[in-house]
Amino acid sequence: MPRVIVPVGFSLGPQHRYVRPPDPTPETWEVHLGGDVVDLTEAELGAYGFAYVDVRGHAKLQVDRRELVRSLTAAPNSPPDAEALVTALIRRGLLLEFDPDGPLEQVFRRYRLFPTAEGLGTTPEEPEYHRMGHHGQPRVAVHNTAYVMWAFSFLHPNLWAACEYLAAEDEEDDPADADRGSAQEIAQEVAANLPMMIATQCAFLDPVVEL
Repeated sequence: MPRVIVPVGFSLGPQHRYVRPPDPTPETWEVHLGGDVVDLTEAELGAYGFAYVDVRGHAKLQVDRRELVRSLTAAPNSPPDAEALVTALIRRGLLLEFDPDGPLEQVFRRYRLFPTAEGLGTTPEEPEYHRMGHHGQPRVAVHNTAYVMWAFSFLHPNLWAACEYLAAEDEEDDPADADRGSAQEIAQEVAANLPMMIATQCAFLDPVVEL
C-alpha cells in the first residue's frame, strides 16, 4: 500500500504569450517529464507545488495522498476539488505514490534520480552524515549509501540498476563484509530519504525514457 507521495519531473517555469501589451498571466507552466515537456494550468501547478511544501512531514514519511489533499483543501484559495486534481496529476505521472518499506524493484526500474544541489560533505562532529544543500547551506543529511546513490545513480539506466550495481560492487570489494546489503536493502535506504531530498529540491525523479 502506498505510504508516501512525491512530485516527479523538473519545473521549467511559466510560459507567457507573445502579445502586446504584455499579458502578466502565464499561458501555461511547464514541467520536464522524461522525454516530454508537459503543460500545467494554474490550479494543477498549485497542487503539484504543494507536494513540495511539507518538508518536515516528508522527512518523517508522513505525506501521503490523503495528507496532500487535506493540506491542499485547507490552503487559501483552495481548488474546488483537490482530490480530483491530485488524482489527475498521479495519472499523468507528475506525482508518484510508493511504499518505502515495500518491494521497490518495479518502481525503481521506472525512474532515474538526478541531483540538483551541492554536495557539502561531512563535518568533524557528524562524519557519518553526508550533507547536500544550496548556496553552501545544508538542507538534507543522509548516510553514505543514500549519498552515493544521490550523486551517481543517474549514470545507470534506472534507479534499480544503480542499486544492483552498488550491491554487486560492495560484495566484490569484500564478500565477507557486504555492509550495504542487497539491491532491495540499498533501495530501501534510498526510498526512505527520497521524499526529503525531493521536497528540499536537492534531487528529482524522472521517468526512464524508452529509446
